[in-house]
Amino acid sequence: MASELHEAIFTAKQERHKNLFLNYRNLNIFPVELLKDEGLQFLERLYMKRNSLTTLPDNLAQKLPNLIELYLHSNNIAIIPQAIGNLAKLQSLDLSDNALQVICPEIGRLRSLRHLRLANNQLKFLPQELGDLKELETLDVSMNLLKTLPERLAQCLSLQCLTADRNRLHCVPRQLCLLPDLNELSMAANCLTSLPLDLGRSMELQFVFVDNNVHLKGLPSYLYNKVIGCSGCGLSLQVSDVKQLSLALGELSVPLPSEVKSIGSEADRVLTLEEMAMRTLHVAYSRPRKDAKFLSPFLLPNSLLDLLQCPLGHCHRCSQPMFTIVYPKLFPLRETALAGVHGSLMCK
Repeated sequence: MASELHEAIFTAKQERHKNLFLNYRNLNIFPVELLKDEGLQFLERLYMKRNSLTTLPDNLAQKLPNLIELYLHSNNIAIIPQAIGNLAKLQSLDLSDNALQVICPEIGRLRSLRHLRLANNQLKFLPQELGDLKELETLDVSMNLLKTLPERLAQCLSLQCLTADRNRLHCVPRQLCLLPDLNELSMAANCLTSLPLDLGRSMELQFVFVDNNVHLKGLPSYLYNKVIGCSGCGLSLQVSDVKQLSLALGELSVPLPSEVKSIGSEADRVLTLEEMAMRTLHVAYSRPRKDAKFLSPFLLPNSLLDLLQCPLGHCHRCSQPMFTIVYPKLFPLRETALAGVHGSLMCK
């Protein structure tokens, strides 16, 4: 393994590679070969996912000055050195699934950063300096221990997608309503009790995910013409020793979401038969077999056919279509495009 690593880095230096893949190498420390002599001056993308790194070298920017993408997903990194701010050209940084408890303020010096992913760490707060990232488009801080978000995030005027699912957030800073380019806001499975009344006023904000906030009793009126969805696809849940159930249609079989573990448990959410049937039919009609006569569209009423072609929503994590489980259904809807569809479903 060591010889293969040495050869990969040596070849990258000799041939001036722009991309270097060091995923799944069982690395405990940052390879010294990357930091010898002048380093890798031409390297732009470094992939080091699924290793066992615990920290990053202080001279990373000095040895890899042209780095624009750094992927460190699934390591054991607990500390980010202050020198991380010296990566002047860095545009994408992925530190998801590590052991981070603190993000140093120097991260605000990454003025070229466009994508920052910090999901599944142990962060209790974020530095206000994130507001200095004027080019930031994507921020994912889901699955942490955050109780608040920094108000200065409102200064990230290029932010388009903010994901903060599965934290301990009690509120959404009103300043976020001012973000001019924010298109998707996801804060599912938090402790939200209310949302800013101005949320949704921006024409750019189209997708809002706030499901699984048990204390949230209503939505701002501006959200009623947006796409309000459900993020609970269950993909991140670990299910062991559980035999997955499925709903079969002919030779087609669609597995139920992994959160379905025991029928009737109050702690588990079980899909309704109507929802399971609609998803199964959707798969059948989107990928029909040549000899599937039982899938003839004449067997279904036009109202169901229309719904199959245009689901009420989609899961933002796995893109799975949703037909009857959409968040606004829990609240009274005004006269919107979805109101009639929801009304017809709820009357059945």
